[in-house]
Amino acid sequence: MGQYGIIASIIIGAIAGWIASKIMGKDAQMGGFANIIVGILGGGIGNWLFMKLFNSSATNLAMQIIYAVIGAVILLFIVGKIMDASKK
Repeated sequence: MGQYGIIASIIIGAIAGWIASKIMGKDAQMGGFANIIVGILGGGIGNWLFMKLFNSSATNLAMQIIYAVIGAVILLFIVGKIMDASKK
């Protein structure tokens, strides 16, 4: 996400986090700030995952958003499992 700068990274993170929260059914529990954080972390996870599995990095804006959404969904899934386990 570096080529677009910090503002674009935040915007991409917000979009990716929001989409991931919708996919995972967590939108009502998350606010805008949480969406940004999840999206930015998801971008890192998604880029790392695609680089390791497919030797592919996000080269354009659309790919950055897709990778970030996939990473954010993975992150929300893992956090959800941890939260469920801690409630037991």
